[in-house]
Amino acid sequence: MSTEQIVDAVKQAAGAQRALHITGGGSKAFYGHAVQGEVLETRSHQGIAGYEPTELVITAKCGTPLAKVEKALAENGQMLPFEPPHFGGAATFGGAVAAGLSGPRRAASNGYYGAVRDFVLGCKIVDGRGDVLSFGGQVMKNVAGYDVSRMMAGSMGTLGVLLEVSLKVLPTPVASRTVMLGLRDPADVIRRFNEWGGKPWPITAMACCDDEIAVRLEGAEAAVASAAKKLGGELTGEAEAAQCWLGLRDQTHVFFNGPEPLWRVSVPSTTAPLDLPGRQLVEWGGALRWLKSDAPADSIRAVARQVGGHATLFRADGATKRAAGVFTPLDPVLARIHKNLKATFDPHGIFNRGRMYPDF
Repeated sequence: MSTEQIVDAVKQAAGAQRALHITGGGSKAFYGHAVQGEVLETRSHQGIAGYEPTELVITAKCGTPLAKVEKALAENGQMLPFEPPHFGGAATFGGAVAAGLSGPRRAASNGYYGAVRDFVLGCKIVDGRGDVLSFGGQVMKNVAGYDVSRMMAGSMGTLGVLLEVSLKVLPTPVASRTVMLGLRDPADVIRRFNEWGGKPWPITAMACCDDEIAVRLEGAEAAVASAAKKLGGELTGEAEAAQCWLGLRDQTHVFFNGPEPLWRVSVPSTTAPLDLPGRQLVEWGGALRWLKSDAPADSIRAVARQVGGHATLFRADGATKRAAGVFTPLDPVLARIHKNLKATFDPHGIFNRGRMYPDF
């Protein structure tokens, strides 16, 4: 699908005030509320529009397969630092940005690699009037003022149709090792994660499920080897390590099986184990707690709120989502800001109605 065809489809929908369901590969259709409306398929709008490895920037159209972008980067020893989830082979570049989800590498020792929005340099979109708008650029110095391009990360297609995005990329680490350790006390796990995160070790991922801890070390060979020795535990082979982190990134790990709703609870990394029924998987060095639980939504969100965090109903059936709400309810000030942004970019309210909130 060409830019002109997308613009035409948007203008027709805006004129008739007809809802549009923007979708790419559909790999994240489970995330958020169900969307009603005429499907606007963007998967055919694809291609790498620009890539200069020496500048550490890649620009691609929204429908470009995410795997194709990552392959092009890998051939030049580079990567998308936020390790975006695929959730299947149909994931698209635009979908990764629109969903705003990051994988295990987002949190690292001595700070963060960063989330999707931290690497967005610029974008081109079609707004709800059918106008093509460009924001930002292809270098960091162009990102100044009110950074509209980064607002598109995580907007779930509610503000516009992403045509193309420019992202900053980083070199792939020279060496990578994963260390497995066993710890039974959940409180000790959190303490260790924060202790290790404060050391000058090249940690790029930490996770714990049941009694098993996985720590990924990446960087210079000498630094990785030294940190692995200090950590102790058992070094895994490359295939096992890849399976571990891909299983967490794309939620194919056995933890994610089962009929219970899956909650994504974001909390300060030092937060004690959450006093909630169900199974928990700790990721991002303690800052992300995945929870498989049938507990009431109000109870889960209350516990998260008490420790300064928030909870998202990540996977559940439609009835549970409608009853609980997927995302944390907004306070009046934030709700007004969201609605004002929606009215500015999508004045007729045609894009992905209800995907984030029923009245948005």
